[in-house]
Amino acid sequence: MQSKTSQRDLFTDEQRLFENLCSIEWLRMGFRDVRKNKGAPGIDGVAIPEFESRLDKELAQLKADLESWRYQPSPVRRVEIPKPGGNGIRLLGVPTVRDRVVQATLKRLLEPIFDPLFSEHSYGFRPGRNQRQAVEAAREIVAEGKPYVVDLDLSKFFDRIHHDRLISRLGQTIPDKRILRIIGQTLRSGVMANGLVAPSTEGAVQGGPLSPLLSNIVLDELDKELEQKGLAFCRFADDCNIFVKTPKAAERVMASVSKYIENRLKLVVNQEKSQTALAERVKFLGMTIVGKSLSTRQKFSLKIILLYL
Repeated sequence: MQSKTSQRDLFTDEQRLFENLCSIEWLRMGFRDVRKNKGAPGIDGVAIPEFESRLDKELAQLKADLESWRYQPSPVRRVEIPKPGGNGIRLLGVPTVRDRVVQATLKRLLEPIFDPLFSEHSYGFRPGRNQRQAVEAAREIVAEGKPYVVDLDLSKFFDRIHHDRLISRLGQTIPDKRILRIIGQTLRSGVMANGLVAPSTEGAVQGGPLSPLLSNIVLDELDKELEQKGLAFCRFADDCNIFVKTPKAAERVMASVSKYIENRLKLVVNQEKSQTALAERVKFLGMTIVGKSLSTRQKFSLKIILLYL
């Protein structure tokens, strides 16, 4: 008797990615992820409960539109969210529930393929990894004798992701050009603010289920470069700290890595916010890194910070 295909086999079957995306079963799992994460309506005003009230019909239509290539992602709705501590605002884009279902399904399909390829020094937006692990890893590096930090700040990272480079990077692992086409459509869906739609020629707007995974795919190239150079680092999304032994080494690494980020990745390093300094004078994920275990007070502070990230 032939055994049934396991869910893990489905996850890693790269030849059936598009077929799975068009499957009612997979789209239903995508919707469950959307419902779990909640969120406001997109530009069509349709909330999650309303979408769920006619779920079978919505998913059947979505399946048909995907298979026939009538599916076209809607522009995201631009919203402004204050950053913690009153340090400016964060621009988010809210896709429609229908588009979030497609993105969540894509994430389910792609994450098990890409996540095992990511660096062990990457902690953000990954299953089983969190901010606390990143802070502890940074502390261990400092305790091992690398007290100077290269604190890199990427200016408007999500807004500056280069579409062609991202699709090319995806294509190195995903041979199905249909999936690449859907992701390209999602990236170029546009942004609506004050009733006007602006085209999106670069960037992966924060707020969609797929953006965190895409951001890690972009920055994995940086991780591989740092690993190749033998550098000790911790990265949580676009927050990256590199640890070295001396101030001179820190300045050298800052110059070379900044050049790589801007010339190779086509991103922008914020020179005003980036710095080299002793780790105890720099905050990583809201915490000051010292070469010893976190105190009870620091652990409590970290819990508070995590609530606002």
